[in-house]
Amino acid sequence: MTVTDREVYLSYSGVAKSFGRVKALDNVSMEIYRGEIFGFIGPDGAGKTTLIRIAMGITNPDGGECTLLKSNNRRRARVNAGYVPQMFSLYTDMTVNENIALFGSLYGTPKDVVVKRAEAALKRTGLWPFRDRMVGQLSGGMKQKLALASGLMHTPEILFLDEPTTGVDPVARREFWAMLYELNREGLTIIVSTPYMDEAELCTRKMFINMGRILDIGTSEELLGRYDKKILRLDLDERRAKEWLMKCDHVFDANLFGSSYHIVVDDVEAAERAINKELSVRSTDMPSLSEISPSLEDLFVSFSGGGMVS
Repeated sequence: MTVTDREVYLSYSGVAKSFGRVKALDNVSMEIYRGEIFGFIGPDGAGKTTLIRIAMGITNPDGGECTLLKSNNRRRARVNAGYVPQMFSLYTDMTVNENIALFGSLYGTPKDVVVKRAEAALKRTGLWPFRDRMVGQLSGGMKQKLALASGLMHTPEILFLDEPTTGVDPVARREFWAMLYELNREGLTIIVSTPYMDEAELCTRKMFINMGRILDIGTSEELLGRYDKKILRLDLDERRAKEWLMKCDHVFDANLFGSSYHIVVDDVEAAERAINKELSVRSTDMPSLSEISPSLEDLFVSFSGGGMVS
């Protein structure tokens, strides 16, 4: 089955949204299909949360159209959608069990069904042993698992997660994503916004957005295949090196990734000569300089800086 044959679960067509003088979304058009794990990727303020809020019918676009689960009435359609917001919003002075039962009852689900679903959701997320613990006593990772469990209480067809692992430790992040993959294998369509490139890699397709405009959409292979620059890695842990690197011929950008620079160039050999010439003057020990394959993180930096794919 090709992408064009898939069932569209969420679509934006010419969607625009402004808050005062700030243009949050600018003519956004795209389709998301049933069974995907789709990523909204971009820096803070890019428009990711606004896209989710419009999809859920929490706010309306100023222009264009958005359909959720084939319906223009998004508020009605969202009874079949789950939502895990960026900010933890459950009651910290209630127990895990009380929170999830309350959330289930909000959808008018019979009490016996709520009890069964609550047990299943808490066991799935590993929170069953902590069902009587006050939510305020949970770790950040456990709170996010509870938010996920609550979002699954009405067995949605599509699940939105807005930067769900921000502030969560790496182990809890891996556990969280393992649960998302399991849910996706069972048929749940998942849309997640994230600034983390390791999480972007886990999405089947992703969309880069900045300043309310879509920069590119595709799989990792498609996105990287359209990147027309080369990357040199310089093993030099010196923050002020960017100043002189940017003055070298054929260098378009240079950014420190951990203890190495990723240098964006258009001509590898010419850029290497120019950089090595500067290094011979500035350093007694010549650091390693070599070409590497571009990564999604390189794309993210490029897009966040205003670069666009035509």
